[in-house]
Amino acid sequence: MPLETDVPQLQRRLLEWFDAAKRDLPWRRDRDPYRVWVSEIMLQQTRVTAALPYYERFMARFPSIKALAEAPEADLLAHWAGLGYYYRARNLQRAAQQVSAAGGFPRTHQAILALSGVGDYTAAAIASICFSLPHAVLDGNVYRVLSRLANDPTEISSTAGKRVFGEVAAKLLNPDRPGDHNQALMELGATVCLPRNPQCLLCPLAAFCEARAAGTQDQLPRKRRVPKIVREERTLFWVERGNHLLLWQRPAGSQLMPGFWELPEAEQLDGLSGTSELGSFRHGITFHDYLFRIVTAAPPADTGVAAWVNIGTLDGLPLSTVAKKAVTLVERSVKRGAATL
Repeated sequence: MPLETDVPQLQRRLLEWFDAAKRDLPWRRDRDPYRVWVSEIMLQQTRVTAALPYYERFMARFPSIKALAEAPEADLLAHWAGLGYYYRARNLQRAAQQVSAAGGFPRTHQAILALSGVGDYTAAAIASICFSLPHAVLDGNVYRVLSRLANDPTEISSTAGKRVFGEVAAKLLNPDRPGDHNQALMELGATVCLPRNPQCLLCPLAAFCEARAAGTQDQLPRKRRVPKIVREERTLFWVERGNHLLLWQRPAGSQLMPGFWELPEAEQLDGLSGTSELGSFRHGITFHDYLFRIVTAAPPADTGVAAWVNIGTLDGLPLSTVAKKAVTLVERSVKRGAATL
């Protein structure tokens, strides 16, 4: 249902709150489209607190669009490792190459949308924050805020939901400060209008919220049912020879994380049998919950697709998150064993 309220007053309350309560985040300290763009891509699948150290490290290594465009892919992936969804890093570099070829960052919504890996949300965020263009953003936080403000049970991931809440967002957008307005809605959803136990008493828009008036805020937004979690156990082989570790690299044409290094499994080292278990860890990917067991094995005569890699060079390689967790687990296991001697 359409939101009927005093829009100018709502805009004023929202921005007054944002000006006083906004978090000090590195990409908010200026309106550099490169810094904002990188942050928005990182935050697509990652919480702010988790993304911050990656962002700082990434920007220190690639301080400009030119540096990102010219970086070796292995270096790029190594600095993205841990954030997951690695197609985002590759799209960032492709877009950086587009921007470099064009001679500067695009300044219109349509031109920003044409960059590799940039969708409606990211284009609207960059256009409004960096260039004050009146384009409303819709992300998970904004959907939640708007759904509750309008007390609208339309499923947010449906075609109807995107249309309905897109209209509400456009209606509420402050044309004088579109970038701050968009950031304020996202900030409100991230810090006050929480998925569970929304902090309604602290909300600057409580007086405008139809869900709060109806007592339905805990029931919104309405989402599609989440598929059941699939649980699986897998074994990774830890095979050392001198100061080298046996790893394999995903081929360039792989659909999943091409170019990343992994610990081998039975699929890569056919017929290899483990000798002892070093430990295990859990790792979640979308709707899969994996239990990875790390097992030692004697060096095989035939390494197949795997290769011996100097352990001292691991920090400079694009290791998958699973491989990084395994390395950390083994390092801790070795330290514990040394401490008991």
